[in-house]
Amino acid sequence: MSDLSSEEEAEEAEADLGEYDGERNSEGERHGRGKAFLPNGDIYDGEYEHGFRSGQGTYRFRNGACYIGKYLLNKKHGRGIFYYPDGSKYEGDWVNDQRHGHGVYTYANGDTYTGEWFNHNRHGQGRYIYKDTGAIYVGGWANGNQEGEAELIFLNHRFRGKFLNGNPVGRGKYIFDIGCEQHGEYIHSEQDKGEVEEEEEPSFLGAPKWKASEITKLTLWTPHGEKTPSPRESSQPSLQEVSSEVFSPVRDAGEEDEGSREEEENPDQEDQGKE
Repeated sequence: MSDLSSEEEAEEAEADLGEYDGERNSEGERHGRGKAFLPNGDIYDGEYEHGFRSGQGTYRFRNGACYIGKYLLNKKHGRGIFYYPDGSKYEGDWVNDQRHGHGVYTYANGDTYTGEWFNHNRHGQGRYIYKDTGAIYVGGWANGNQEGEAELIFLNHRFRGKFLNGNPVGRGKYIFDIGCEQHGEYIHSEQDKGEVEEEEEPSFLGAPKWKASEITKLTLWTPHGEKTPSPRESSQPSLQEVSSEVFSPVRDAGEEDEGSREEEENPDQEDQGKE
């Protein structure tokens, strides 16, 4: 994920600019409750301490974005809600103008992420719900990408395994509601080297493909790990069609909407409205 431009670059860094109507202390600093009409067209209505936006406040951007929450020394710090111009919204913890801690992000396409954040990125444990398909990803995140142990839940089955950079990797299993599991692994197929442009990095890694190994009865999870039972007897319902199918959890879930991916790459779209 590329470096993110933070909101303080869009908000007026100097809190004592523009017209001000409110309380001041004996030194003449903005102190207490007040409302400022800033030179760039933004409006701040909230608390000040010794000339800085500190405490509870509402900052309205001229492009339609709005932040309602806590400030500390002109920076968003504490609990707050940010309404973005495209209709998306983040509600949660902020530290030094960054989404940091726990929060809920509702994207413009209706997808939602609920979980941990670190320096503006989805990072830690979180749940991502795909609105269009109803699929749910529950598990690890690193620097904005799905990474680590996770479970991808569909309408009548689920995938349990590991993810790296948003894709499933290595061994895992599909658990079906009809009462069986399909074990296997995700492998990366090599692309035709001739398809790679000269200026592109020659990784030659294609989309991960599911390679099934066996079908078993449901496995009970224990804290000490799973014990894989023997394959089901032939008298049990046949899943030959399932075992030969190539699965793609990310495809079946409905990849994160391009809008939401772009929002993560540059979530502070209010900057664009201040050209």
